[in-house]
Amino acid sequence: MVVVVSHAQPWSAFLTLRQVPLTSSSSFRIRTLTPRFRSLTPRFTTQRLGSLNTRCSINTDVLTDIATDQEVRDDVATDDCGCTIPVLHLKSDILETEALNLLAKGTFVDTLLTTLPVLSEEEQNIIAATPAHPAGLYALYASCLAGYMVEQLWNFASPAAIALIHPSLLPVALMGFLAKLAVIGGGPLVGKLMDHFPRVPAYNCLYIVQTAAQLMSVGMIIHGHTLHPTSASSLLFRPWFIVLVLVGAVERLSGLALGVAVERDWVVLLAGTNRPVALAQANAVLSRINLLCEIVGAALFGILLAKYELVLCLKIAAGLMMGTLPIVVSLTWLTNKLSSGVLDRAVETCLSCSFPSSLKSENIVGVGLEAIKHGWFEYIRQPVLPASIAYVLLYFNVVLAPGGLMTAFLTQQGLNPSIIGGFSGLCAFVGVAATFVSAKMVKHLGILKAGAAGLVFHASLLTTAVAVYWSGCLSQQTPVFFFLALVVLSRLGHMSYDVIGQQILQTGIPASKANLIGTTEVSVASLAESIMLGVAIVVNDVSHFGFLATLSLVSVVGAACLYCRWLENPTDTQRTLFSSSPHL
Repeated sequence: MVVVVSHAQPWSAFLTLRQVPLTSSSSFRIRTLTPRFRSLTPRFTTQRLGSLNTRCSINTDVLTDIATDQEVRDDVATDDCGCTIPVLHLKSDILETEALNLLAKGTFVDTLLTTLPVLSEEEQNIIAATPAHPAGLYALYASCLAGYMVEQLWNFASPAAIALIHPSLLPVALMGFLAKLAVIGGGPLVGKLMDHFPRVPAYNCLYIVQTAAQLMSVGMIIHGHTLHPTSASSLLFRPWFIVLVLVGAVERLSGLALGVAVERDWVVLLAGTNRPVALAQANAVLSRINLLCEIVGAALFGILLAKYELVLCLKIAAGLMMGTLPIVVSLTWLTNKLSSGVLDRAVETCLSCSFPSSLKSENIVGVGLEAIKHGWFEYIRQPVLPASIAYVLLYFNVVLAPGGLMTAFLTQQGLNPSIIGGFSGLCAFVGVAATFVSAKMVKHLGILKAGAAGLVFHASLLTTAVAVYWSGCLSQQTPVFFFLALVVLSRLGHMSYDVIGQQILQTGIPASKANLIGTTEVSVASLAESIMLGVAIVVNDVSHFGFLATLSLVSVVGAACLYCRWLENPTDTQRTLFSSSPHL
């Protein structure tokens, strides 16, 4: 029952309550009859005002209608002194009747609550495997396919073109080292900016910056190809090469930020954080697209380079870059539209709104240092830090993986180049297979145990491979093939954890800090990789390959032990974050 008291004048009130028969209507209506005051003066008077009638009927889905008529009349009395005295007439017998009626209706509420449907386990599994915005995810896949293809093609074309200008490895090594320094120093700053600005405009602007850097790099390499420098040292101090190094660092940093935004933020919103199977499948598809683009991009530029001159191949690559730009921008806009604008809102951050203005009042170096400090602070405070550290430790393994050091070692062993190329291709295809396996592992083991299984599998096979190396029988061809087979199979565990660990970080890191913590983590991983490359530069003889392989193995085993220890001692925060995991 609702009682409405009108205080048209504070010195007078008259309240009458009466019960109205209940109706079967389920509407919610409030009707007010406004009184008409012909004259209202701010002085005391004995004049009787017109009556104020308010009818209020309230109906809900559970209780039947309870309607009350409240007639409020101002009844004033005058004493001998001429002062008005308010008189309140209250009918209290109605209150008891309404209270009994309400208590009777309460039994219907209890009955309704006990008959609420509960989803079965099969229905819950179906929901967990269904993305929140499937159409938006497909548009995101198409956007990533176009963007990753150009990026991976350029990642292969850039060092190959520079190597054709001069046979020394120093220019390529210098560009790679400075690009990693740019990632280490500028990653947190870019991530901080990405967390502050709206998602779609920031992504499109960053992709435009990356494309502009790639096109400028193409122009610098074409210009350098016409000069034919005589020595590597003279090449390093050429203006065009200095510009090439700078724009290459910008291109690498932009690509890093774009990847983090898609893999740590966008895919979580489109798949749903409370839908672990759907998120695992989305992560697997993105990894699959990246690996396939890596294979196809390198093969495409290799075929072009085998048939045409370098300058023509670079012009074709530039045409692909310019043609892909409007496609990616349009697909990004389409992704947001098909997902009902879930990417429209700006990322909520804990930073003050004065951050962009600090870029005007302070120097960029100071802002960058503050961003790095803030990024490290948030990185250490993240609730899934052990899983992130395990992910970073895998980057210390630069030897027992396809790459320049492994290629140099196999070349010194006298293997046929086709075998070396086949080894790299098999590692890539095993990585693609791992994207299919990881989703099944999450579904059957749960996300946390699936990550542990991937790390343990990776560490076990690499331990066997290092044992084969130290057995001293690699001088024969059969043990070498067995060694390579173990390394190839170990990539199944590595890439599985790469996908699963990414989902763990997506679930544990707040959306407001996804880009900041993600770029900081990649910066730390780049630092780890740079440290191992520095060690390899110091002990650059092939005879020290066993020492480098042992260091790589220690980092992988350490990652597995750290993660398993974190899994054995779950915290309350860990249980809360991964409550949807059925095997926690």
